Amino acid sequence: MRLFKHLFPPSAKRLFPGESLQRIAKAIADSELAHTGEICFAVDPSLHPRQVMSGVEAREQAAEVFARLRVWDTEANNGVLLYLLLADHRIEIVADRGFEGRVSAEQWRGVCQLIEERLRAGEAEAGVMAGIDALSALLVEHFPRGEGQHDRNELPDLPYIL
Repeated sequence: MRLFKHLFPPSAKRLFPGESLQRIAKAIADSELAHTGEICFAVDPSLHPRQVMSGVEAREQAAEVFARLRVWDTEANNGVLLYLLLADHRIEIVADRGFEGRVSAEQWRGVCQLIEERLRAGEAEAGVMAGIDALSALLVEHFPRGEGQHDRNELPDLPYIL
């Protein structure tokens, strides 16, 4: 059954058309004005059938995407990946080591639940926007931008459709 879902996944471009991706990119850019962290959003419609057959799970794939997109490669080690695997209906958050001991698993799960609620209601963009807002609040709490502090944008704000 899982293989079938990955062979015929939901359309990422239908859920997130170009205008939606632009609004999400703007929300990420606006968010990053308030903190020194980096938010990356990636949507993966499905896994390759070989990955499904070998038992690759969403969390494992999210970690691979985190590395491939170099979310780990920020100066303050405070990059965070918001990853959706559409075929499995999974949301994963992978955060760099700068978050260790700062944000609990329950807090990350709370962000995922916000997104899940909106996705179930058929509001994909609104769900991602809610997730970005929640991630931003955590970043402001733990990595606030000081007054007059310049921060360069280390990762692209435009979402990835994988």
